[in-house]
Amino acid sequence: MRAKGALAGVFVALLFAAALVGSCGVLIESAMRAHAPTERYRAAAAVVTGPQEVSYTRKEMGGDPETQRRPLSERSRVPIAAGARLRAVPGVRAVVADVTFPVVLSTGAALSGHGWDSAPLRPYTLTSGRAPQAPGEVVVSQAAGARIGQTVHVQVGGPARPFRVTGLVGAGPAAAFFAPKTAAALYGRPGKADALAVLGAGKVDAAALRAAAPGLTVATGAARGDAEDLAVAAVRSDILELGASLGGVAVMTALIVVGGLIALSVRERAREFALLRAIGATPWQVRRALLRETLLAGAPAALLGGLLALPIGAGMHAAMVRKHVLPDGFGLTLSAYPVLAAVAITLLAALLIALLACLRASRIRPVQALGEAAAEPAGLPRWRRIAGAVFLLAGLGALGSSTVTSGAAASAAIGGLVTSLIVATALLGPLLARLGNRVLGRAAAGVSPVAGRLAQHASSAAAARAGSVITPVALAVAFAGTQLFAQPTVVHATTQQSAAGNRADQIVVSAGPGLPRDVAAAVRRAPGVTAATPVKNTSVVMAVSELGESDLRTLTARGIGADAAATLDPDVTAGDLAGLRGTAVALSADVAGGHPVGSTAPLWLGDGTRVDARVVAVYERGLGFGDVLLPHDLATAHATTSLDDQVLVRGRADLRAALAPYAGARAVDRAAFDARLSQDVRLQGFVNYVVVVAIAGFIVIGLVTTLALATAARRRELTLLRLVGATRRQVLRMLRLEAVIVLGTGIATGGLIAAVTLMAFATAVTGLPLPSVSPATSAVVLLGVGGAGAAAILIPARAILGRRTSPKIS
Repeated sequence: MRAKGALAGVFVALLFAAALVGSCGVLIESAMRAHAPTERYRAAAAVVTGPQEVSYTRKEMGGDPETQRRPLSERSRVPIAAGARLRAVPGVRAVVADVTFPVVLSTGAALSGHGWDSAPLRPYTLTSGRAPQAPGEVVVSQAAGARIGQTVHVQVGGPARPFRVTGLVGAGPAAAFFAPKTAAALYGRPGKADALAVLGAGKVDAAALRAAAPGLTVATGAARGDAEDLAVAAVRSDILELGASLGGVAVMTALIVVGGLIALSVRERAREFALLRAIGATPWQVRRALLRETLLAGAPAALLGGLLALPIGAGMHAAMVRKHVLPDGFGLTLSAYPVLAAVAITLLAALLIALLACLRASRIRPVQALGEAAAEPAGLPRWRRIAGAVFLLAGLGALGSSTVTSGAAASAAIGGLVTSLIVATALLGPLLARLGNRVLGRAAAGVSPVAGRLAQHASSAAAARAGSVITPVALAVAFAGTQLFAQPTVVHATTQQSAAGNRADQIVVSAGPGLPRDVAAAVRRAPGVTAATPVKNTSVVMAVSELGESDLRTLTARGIGADAAATLDPDVTAGDLAGLRGTAVALSADVAGGHPVGSTAPLWLGDGTRVDARVVAVYERGLGFGDVLLPHDLATAHATTSLDDQVLVRGRADLRAALAPYAGARAVDRAAFDARLSQDVRLQGFVNYVVVVAIAGFIVIGLVTTLALATAARRRELTLLRLVGATRRQVLRMLRLEAVIVLGTGIATGGLIAAVTLMAFATAVTGLPLPSVSPATSAVVLLGVGGAGAAAILIPARAILGRRTSPKIS
């Protein structure tokens, strides 16, 4: 019966472990295969664009050079002149220089603007009317609600202008088509295009196209969608890193939870293994028996868990898309690979853990085995003490690193801190159990002299069993606490820094794709306005030095106007923002390592243009204002569009007249702007909550399974207490107090790990060890873990003690 209970526990733990690992595999495979849907370039055989990633070769000390790559967030444009070489490739019928720019109608409808010569690329076909020919003519999608002959006011990078509708197109993304020369003028970048779309008369050789367009990117097949929409390609590497990181945490969690469960089951079956050794079984026969049982229970569990991973991964993907963490075109890929990976990983881990767990029980002498089956060894093996001390020291080293670094290096050090401390807890669990028993056991004995002393003695005599229980409890509390409160710390610091550095009285924002460049000038002319700073959000790629190594990172950046000092204060600690012109930059303290004021920082702008930027200032409020500040003109010239994201206004003037010519533009106060910023940052942290639900749920399931198995294995002990005269009520009270001792020790250990980690994280983020912790959320976590653990102990115990038959010892 005991073996069946142990195998049932292993089955449940491995099932959920496989489901968790496999769901991470679904995210990874989806990221590897994700391409934006091909809409506008559906009829093109190939699409030629500028390079959409940058590469950097890092020279390792004593090792081979390592090449790192990062995708670009802005569109890298292609020279139209390159189309002549592409037309000479055999099989090419035509090459269309496609330009795309945001268009807003006076009704507020947002469309993408193009030249009519690009309409065949989808293809778009006229449902009525004719093509645009004159500069003042336009063809729009039927969904825009316009009529042929109607004059519509179109806003493209400036005040709205009148255009006469000459035709309507049907199905497809909402678009507005202009005469080719008019579209080129509205696009505003002479001699450039977003892409060169190749139309083929037959099969076109992609290799020949690449040879005809050196230095450019040739996309065919599904990759054409990435040339059309950069959002999926830009987020792909982040999701790969997230999936790999989440998968690593899942595997580590599975090893700890499943490992503790198998070790507990082996320990509880020590009497059985001792008898096998006593009747002549060899060590390998005992090991093979346990491995065979683990395989029989683990194989169906891993397979079923792997199959469950597909809907779980699909649910995680859907939640991320619904919350706009992933772009709408980021597709879901479901195949057998995550299932096979989950089965292989969980089975191999289970077999390895089972082998390690039974090594000692299978090779010691039969007489010694029988003795240890009757009474648990008091000491902890030397190798566990040494290994636990090593991981504890590693955790302290990671703690030190997190306090002297910042940015990605600090986050990596904090991740290492949690992992090291949890592994140290798993190795030193019995010692922690004895330490907790000294404190909480005395308190229990003071509350109830009889039941408390029984609970204190039981938890002290079975320290190894208590250590196996403490580990998942500590893991659940530490993991949930770290994940739940790390993102609120970032949100709080971001909003605090933004609010503290925002000197504007009003902020002009847009309900559409952005603000035309001359909005800032129009606002500046309004009576009562003393400064109006346009802000362009973008990104740059830069090799950031941390702990002597350089890693290529994508950094958030803002292009700001020349009067920025009047409207924002990023807390400059060195240099001056007045020098922010040309190719000069200001860096936040988190990324400025090795680049003091006056030095040169090589970086790639949003479209991949490399510049050797001169550092003119270093500032502290990097969360609130981005990692890099650029001159506004430099950021705009290398962005996908020239539209601004907001205009910071100094002065409490009425801006309605100044904003009237611009559809969707409106002024909000600082409180509304800060609330909008906080919401955006919270959405970025939605992934953390998905991680908590997935992994913490598995930890709690493993905890409940472990505790239920440990309690069920104590049937002889509980029955003996009844035989010697203890009442059912006394035994249950003893178990409740023992649960307080064991679970309390685990919760205290996990809480300490979470507190140390969060303080280190807060120090790296804000400079102060003050994380944002919600008392209500903390109470839910502690009560949830404690309540689940107590229920897993008391429900099986009640079933054992509630039998009407007379107690028997088996």
